[in-house]
Amino acid sequence: MKPALSIGIEEEFQTIDPETRDLRSHIESELYNEGRLILRERVKQEMHQSVFEVGTSICANMQEAEHEVKLIRANMVHLASKNGLLLAASATHPFADWRDQSIHPDARYETIVEDMQIVARANLIFGLHVHIGIADLETAIHIMNAARYFLPHILALSTNSPFWRGMNTGLKSYRCKVFDKFPRTNIPDYFSSAQEYQSYVALLVSTGCIDNAKKIWWDIRPHPVFPTLEFRICDLPLRADETLAIAALIQATVAKLYQLHSRNQTFRLYRQGLMMENKWRALRYGIDGKLIDFGKGIEVPFKDLMYEYLELIDDVVDELGSRHYINYIHTILANGTGADRQLRVWNQTQDFVKVVDFIVDETKANVGEPGPLEFKSAS
Repeated sequence: MKPALSIGIEEEFQTIDPETRDLRSHIESELYNEGRLILRERVKQEMHQSVFEVGTSICANMQEAEHEVKLIRANMVHLASKNGLLLAASATHPFADWRDQSIHPDARYETIVEDMQIVARANLIFGLHVHIGIADLETAIHIMNAARYFLPHILALSTNSPFWRGMNTGLKSYRCKVFDKFPRTNIPDYFSSAQEYQSYVALLVSTGCIDNAKKIWWDIRPHPVFPTLEFRICDLPLRADETLAIAALIQATVAKLYQLHSRNQTFRLYRQGLMMENKWRALRYGIDGKLIDFGKGIEVPFKDLMYEYLELIDDVVDELGSRHYINYIHTILANGTGADRQLRVWNQTQDFVKVVDFIVDETKANVGEPGPLEFKSAS
């Protein structure tokens, strides 16, 4: 059965003190309660109290996703302002120190902190997760195997975390290096079948490594609850338009890989070690670096590979109705990712406060006015 290819988008935002521009816990305000009142299950609390996660409902296409992503951002920007806070979309804060941040008082998070200690406490990062509807686990596993090849390309487009605790890290996505201190992260190896994947999960549970599959935090995974393939590799982009472009690219990638799978065709599968070489290049250099074309055995400039990638998926884009969103990828390639643009502000001003102000302005760019949302099932 053909996958639904529905879309669910989750974004993790920073809550900012307008005086200091540092992170500030939103639990001090009514922001969360008001957010739940207006957006209901679209709003979730995260482990650190200065992190705010929002998620769309199950969207049938990118037009529905655009409506929800932008309206949710507009509402959250409005609610933050009403409660004396600013909302910021960046995968790390330019100068905040994780040691100053409070942990949300919840049994689940307390268990994670007890288990992983400083690794969990220091995990002050903000990501973008995109769910694509695939009900059949066997199909999801085969598409996941092939999609791993494209994860570094997708990451490079999303890079938006060049700073950490007041330092220019030299990386375009330092978030990746913070998160990979967790166990069961990064690009997974491939699985020959759904049964092999299920046996892997069962072994981890039976040996006390995890209590459920939610604690497998790979860059791509079959979601343990929803009938989706979840892409987790991305930094949270600055602009909603960037989030939508990346989500459209992910949806089109899954559609193309399913098309090949249905014809008994697929990409050559590479081991995790090779995939991780390209992930390193993506997080280090973003769109300005080179990735390895493993088929040809050569380095290729990222932008050249990205144009090939866009050509590969081109025949499914119009059927999905997402060409407008895919075309925005050319804007990212021309203007730079969030990391590139943050770095430009820093290089011009040498002032992290101005970098934060830039992030705040980009977060609300082109999202429109706040307003009511219809209530459907969350992603």
